[in-house]
Amino acid sequence: MDAMSDGTQRQSMADRVKHELLSRIMDGRMAPGQRIVELHIADEMKTSQGPVREALRELEAMDLIITEPYKGTRVREITPKQVEDAYDVRAVLERLAAVSAAKHFKGNVSALRKQAHAVETAARHKNQSAYGHHDVQFHRMIVAAANNRALLRSWEALAYEVRIATRLGKAHVDLLEAQAIHWQVIEALEKGNGAAAGRMLAANVVTAFHPHD
Repeated sequence: MDAMSDGTQRQSMADRVKHELLSRIMDGRMAPGQRIVELHIADEMKTSQGPVREALRELEAMDLIITEPYKGTRVREITPKQVEDAYDVRAVLERLAAVSAAKHFKGNVSALRKQAHAVETAARHKNQSAYGHHDVQFHRMIVAAANNRALLRSWEALAYEVRIATRLGKAHVDLLEAQAIHWQVIEALEKGNGAAAGRMLAANVVTAFHPHD
């Protein structure tokens, strides 16, 4: 095997490790503060420690894990202040996104309706994990439709804090009541009223973090 092929296979394995660990972090299988041991991951995924080390470097660059001398590598822990900051920024970004995305969704909301139905179904079954997944996808569709890569990158950079807060915060929320806002947002976007949709999204984000304010 030549050096180029070897390098390609190494990078492919590093990508596989990264995506697997990313999935575990985002869905909660790897909790904040949990240690990550290179050798254990390498054994589990039947690879050497090199690709694992590369994957961990990328995850650290994404601010999902931290490595400290004498403490090793672990999933980044989140403080309440960091979650609050993330939600404040998310509210601003989604309000901006709705205004920009309105022209895309005017008379064209079938995809949003499909996602909202998935959110509602999860709410009716009291499935918090499915609710969180489809809720995030609903919001991402609106941000992506704004057709602003910088905006999307900024929104996605908050994904970890948002998912952690969603998992913790939905435990005491009436999901069926909470999901109703999706239909109101869809109605506004279908009419091309991005300003109204943006105000609702921003208010919804704030309420999600401060449900009793």
